[in-house]
Parts: sequence; structure tokens; C-alpha cells
Amino acid sequence: MSVRIAAFYRFFRFPDYQARRTEIAARFCGLGIRGSVLLAEEGVNGTIAGSAEAIDAALACLRALPGNEALEAKFSEAEEMPFPRLKVRLKREIVTMGVPGTDPSHLVGSYVKPEDWNALIADPDTVVIDTRNDYEVAIGTFDRAIDPQTETFRQFPDWFRAFREKLEAEGRRPKIAMFCTGGIRCEKATSFVKAEGIEDVYHLEGGILKYLETVPQADSLWRGECFVFDERVSVGHDLKPGNHALCRACGRPVSESDRQHADWQPGVSCPHCAGEMSDEQRRRFAERQRQIELAKARGAVHTGPGAASARISSRD
Repeated sequence: MSVRIAAFYRFFRFPDYQARRTEIAARFCGLGIRGSVLLAEEGVNGTIAGSAEAIDAALACLRALPGNEALEAKFSEAEEMPFPRLKVRLKREIVTMGVPGTDPSHLVGSYVKPEDWNALIADPDTVVIDTRNDYEVAIGTFDRAIDPQTETFRQFPDWFRAFREKLEAEGRRPKIAMFCTGGIRCEKATSFVKAEGIEDVYHLEGGILKYLETVPQADSLWRGECFVFDERVSVGHDLKPGNHALCRACGRPVSESDRQHADWQPGVSCPHCAGEMSDEQRRRFAERQRQIELAKARGAVHTGPGAASARISSRD
């Protein structure tokens, strides 16, 4: 039986998010849901997996929250459960930008549907910005997209302010189109950019995942694979699983060619991080990998600590 995966987020005023955590966690546990859900005053964000019936019930639970009735989700299927456990966490922001007052429920850019995205980003008067982190951009992005080379979303505001100064020095006032994995980061980025006084701002509705699901591959301007924050690691068109594995030492995606490198040791190191780890870290990672393999041999799922890096734990 296949497992249904639902990725969702919605910005809305959620003042009692702390009090709601226990009831949401209990409901999801009772449904057998696994995955990660973030709750904050600005809304909800998560990726969860379970049976089709359980996912429907879990989303109904979230839509019952006042102001969250219009919550939408993007669905995909997996042959195995992609998450080891359920985590329902309280956060200051459902995606961390760190700029007080940024409020996508009040001010946001123009949504662009996937079927209209190609025309917008092919326009030479449009500047296309990938709002994801550097390790995500490295395995796939859109034609003409600018890579800010940020390690976390917190770095995006400073990058954009410097980029804006460069545009102004060149006398340019282009349209700005932004995108991310599922829509949450680019939506918040447009709110920030509009608050900075820029009006002609757009973002891809539903993010890359909706685009890959909607736009035929023959018409696609997407190149490569899309990093996802679960055990699938990456997906391609039609949301089919990609060819990347995950380095559980640093959290970066690892290509097929990377896995032929001498520095690739499953669970311990990869060509991207081999020189970054201490001997003690490598020892701990090797023991963790041993426990994972022992659990797998027993037909069980290892539920101990995951990747050392926080990269795969959130969309920040």
C-alpha cells in the first residue's frame, strides 16, 4: 500500500498556536501520521505522511482552525513511509526570515499559476530569483534564475537589499519573480520586498512542486531535480523520486557521481563535507549509521537523531 504525502502551509493570524499544539499532536498521533508540523503566530507549515484517509482527516483538523479554512496541500505518493516520527513544534515564524513586521497575510506579491510562469520568467524585463538555499539550488533551478547563494533564508533580506542597490545603480526597475520549493519562502519574500517599497513583484503559486506536477516536461523551463525535506531527498517532473541521496552528516543532497567519490561514506561523510567533520563527529556518525543498518536488518525504523545538520529539518 502506498503512503500519501501532503505538503502544506498557510499564513493566517493564529494567536492561540501554543495552546493548540497538544490537541493537534494528539489528533495526528491517533491517525498514525508522521512528519513535521510547525505552528507559529503567523500560521502553519508542514509535510506529513500517512494513509489517504488519515491525511484527509489531518487536513480537516487543520482547516478547522479559525482563519485556516482555505488551507491547501500538495500531494504525492511514496512506497515507504518517508518520516521516522511525528514532530509538532512551536516556532516564532513558520519560515524564519527574522524581519519583524513581515506579514504575508496582509501584504504579498502577485500569485502566478504554474501554467503562466514560463511566460513571466522568459520575459527579458523580468528578474527571476531563487529564494532557496545554496545546496538546494545546486541540484536544480529554473532557466535564468539568480542564485543568492544563501545558506539560510535569514540571509535573504540582506542579500536582496544589496541586490536592489545594484539594480538602482544601473537604473533598472524590472519585474521581480521569485520561487521556492512549495511557495512559502517566496511568498514571505514578496511580502518583505513589497514592504521595502517595490511594487512589481510576483511569486510562483504552489512553488516548484506544483509546477513539476502541472507543467508537462516537454514545456518545462525547470532544469535538474528539486530538493525536498523528507526521505525522498529530491523529485523530478510528475513528482517522481529523483536520483539524489542524503548525506546524514551534513544534510546536503548527494548525486550519483558524488556517491562514487572516495569521500562518500553513507551516514559519515560526503565530498561536500569530508573536510568539515572532526574525528569525534565521524565516530558518532559511524555509530549512528551502524544503528540504522541494524534496525533495517530487523525490519524496524531507526528513530534516533537524524542528520547532524539542521538543513533537512525545516524550510528555513
